[in-house]
Amino acid sequence: MAYVRRLFAVDRRVLVLALARAADALGNSFLIVVLPLYIADVIGGSGAGVTVDIVGFDVTLAQSLAVGIVLSMFGFLNSFGQPFTGRWSDRVGKRRAFVLFGLVVLTVTNVAYAFAGSYVSLFVIRALQGFGVAFTVPATIALVNELATDDTRGNNMGVFNTFRLLGFGLGPIVAGGLVHGGPYALGVVTLSGYNAAFAIAAGGALVSLVLVTLLVTDPERIDDDAGDDLSIAVLDHERDDKLLDPVFTLGLASLFMAIGIALISAIEADVNARLDQTAFLFGIEFAAFVLAQVLLQAPIGSASDSYGRKPFILYGLVLLAPATAVQGFVTEPWMMIVARFVQGVAGAAVFAPALALAGDYARAGQSGTQLSVLTMAFGLGVAIGPLASGALATVAYAAPFVLGGLLALLGAGLVYTQVSDKVKPGEREGADATAAD
Repeated sequence: MAYVRRLFAVDRRVLVLALARAADALGNSFLIVVLPLYIADVIGGSGAGVTVDIVGFDVTLAQSLAVGIVLSMFGFLNSFGQPFTGRWSDRVGKRRAFVLFGLVVLTVTNVAYAFAGSYVSLFVIRALQGFGVAFTVPATIALVNELATDDTRGNNMGVFNTFRLLGFGLGPIVAGGLVHGGPYALGVVTLSGYNAAFAIAAGGALVSLVLVTLLVTDPERIDDDAGDDLSIAVLDHERDDKLLDPVFTLGLASLFMAIGIALISAIEADVNARLDQTAFLFGIEFAAFVLAQVLLQAPIGSASDSYGRKPFILYGLVLLAPATAVQGFVTEPWMMIVARFVQGVAGAAVFAPALALAGDYARAGQSGTQLSVLTMAFGLGVAIGPLASGALATVAYAAPFVLGGLLALLGAGLVYTQVSDKVKPGEREGADATAAD
């Protein structure tokens, strides 16, 4: 019972942010499934591809390429925008305002999908969503960090990510059935399956907006040490025995982890053909990773408060290497399910402790800047992974997974040599006993 109390002994505002993120993630994960179908059935229509008018010239894109561009554009704009919005929120010191602005953008753009009649309009809407999320993510993570103490930061990050993953994992399970089950009669209004999905996505963002508006406040303003420089520290100028900045190193590890995790998403057809399985089994394999994350994020985050962050990050990356590489050689669906579950265990060991350790390193008022390095890196990895696997799979089926395994080992080597466990049991001089009011 004591462990359960510790596990969920988080600031009320952190729990609200976690619930809000779960609602938002549920809606956004709908779009990952729905947008490819929408492009194929509505925007593409004929099956011959998607025709785009570019400065007066009609260019036809293969549907797979058209889908990839839309999905990747969101990831790239989201990721590259985060260091700027994170630093901006540090300078202003008003995290909540950034979260609310991003959620307003998400709500409006989710509704706008229902009126998108062309590929260009769809592209613009998805790009605007990436812009909105770039405001929400760094400010939210900075809030979670600043509402924690050194003794609870890992626990807070773990609980927050658990709820986020619950929302993200539930969306794809429901989305496909919702689309194909339409149209839906709601009184005098009839919604197509697609419009129903867009409405739920907008509803998830709206629920998040209401929760944050009513129940979340900024912590007491802390004078920041962010400076005006928008650059990300790459080299370490404070420790003589280290070359790379520790937060930048953690960002690299997060990038490599995210690439390995996202490799499978672009080659679903190849995986199904090799394992002689249906799309349903592929969904189970995808869900196995999410299940491991949901089960272990909070316990591992909490344990890192007591035993240090670096061991979990390091061993997680070491475990990630074979769990990723073996996916290129398994021959049965059950083997892939096991590999994906183990990959999820490894990812859980890395993500929450890495965010917590970056938070330990962050100076007062600099959380948005520091933590945006990791959130940007993870977003880039999710965008790069499918592009890399799509290209490498043409060389050899196992090539993407071998690359993912090698990147995980490289990340482990960097963390081992370049990162110190800043906060350890018994060495928290001056650590606050309670979270900021």
